[in-house]
Amino acid sequence: MDTGEFPLPRSRAANERLHALVPGGAHTYAKGDDQYPEGLAPVISHGRGAHVWDVDGNRYIEYGSGLRSVSLGHAHPRVTEAVRREVDRGTNFVRPSLIEVEAAERFLATVPTAEMVKFAKNGSDATTAAVRLARAATGRPKVALCADHPFFSTDDWFIGTTPMNAGIPDTGLTVAFPYGDLAATQELLTRHEGEIACLILEAATHTEPEPGYLAGLRDLAHRHGCVLVFDEMITGFRWSEAGAQGLYGVTPDLSTFGKALGNGFAVSALAGRRELMERGGLRHSGDRVFLLSTTHGAETHSLAAAMAVQATYTEEGITARLHALGERLAAGVRDAAAGMGVGEHVVVRGRASNLVFATLDEHGRPSQEYRTLFLRRLLTGGVLAPSFVVSAALTEADIDQTVDVVARACAVYRKALDAGDPTPWLGGRPVKPVFRRRV
Repeated sequence: MDTGEFPLPRSRAANERLHALVPGGAHTYAKGDDQYPEGLAPVISHGRGAHVWDVDGNRYIEYGSGLRSVSLGHAHPRVTEAVRREVDRGTNFVRPSLIEVEAAERFLATVPTAEMVKFAKNGSDATTAAVRLARAATGRPKVALCADHPFFSTDDWFIGTTPMNAGIPDTGLTVAFPYGDLAATQELLTRHEGEIACLILEAATHTEPEPGYLAGLRDLAHRHGCVLVFDEMITGFRWSEAGAQGLYGVTPDLSTFGKALGNGFAVSALAGRRELMERGGLRHSGDRVFLLSTTHGAETHSLAAAMAVQATYTEEGITARLHALGERLAAGVRDAAAGMGVGEHVVVRGRASNLVFATLDEHGRPSQEYRTLFLRRLLTGGVLAPSFVVSAALTEADIDQTVDVVARACAVYRKALDAGDPTPWLGGRPVKPVFRRRV
């Protein structure tokens, strides 16, 4: 039974202050305390490398840092030094600074499949800009997004398709296609012939694309006059330094990057073919396209962070390290789960550099109750892991310690399965999915 021993009085007080002042108690829904067991939502004081400390003084091994953005580890010296250097020189000017062209050159050298790039502050703005550009280029109104991928933007064209669509009119301009199914996508494009501006998807997530799928999708899009957009917010750098497009050898028309690009600093990018990207510029004869125009899009210190991140990845083989650490973790978790008799219930999925876990009930169905039980045991064991997404700052000792904590969590998981009811081990209400209609 859960003893409730692991009080977080300062975190609880800070959460109350947050909810009183910030809708949802966090600035990102995925960071909300509803995503964590009741009373066990730590508020972070600081981080260093792969570890964070909460305001109560507890230290955790952290996974999924910054919602996958802090892939080098917190306060990475090469990144923080680059940022400090630029901050001392000024951070924003009335005209472009030289670092803007240097950052563009660095990005296009790292992602050579793109010909032009424009920087922004968050992923939603970049993906929406890609949609806007595709609509302008094709003269078509509709967007086809991959139904199997969880998030693309905070803007209406995507959020209107989720259960959290309050306040968003139903325009009927967004349709969906299944990942990996070219025949179904062909049928969709035929049914909406001449209406769909673009296909937008993540090139891969928890499953690898079947051989020929991405190339087939590109051919299908072009045959129907559509723009192909890869959302590389997650796959960028974690799949390869040049993203999923660099790994799989399929070049989209447009692609969007963020998260790992800044190691926690706010920077995102829209990149793609010159013919399309230039429509958002000044050197063409067509109608102007309001592509991306952000006051803070070219903050010098964020661009300096991005340049330092890319240099670190390419010079130190960070992508390979992420895969090696993830493989060690996945093998350890699978062995621990199997050893405790829950190998079919605690399931690790995804590419080694981007691991997630599923918690399944006695019938093999995804369970928020069992996820709560599992997260509770991880947290009280000093592991903060809404996912098992690794950072390069983790050590093999960190991985081994995590596996030990997972093994103890799986022992409790087995008890709950045997009892046929996880409730006594939850410590309160279960965690909740992010996208839901009711609070």
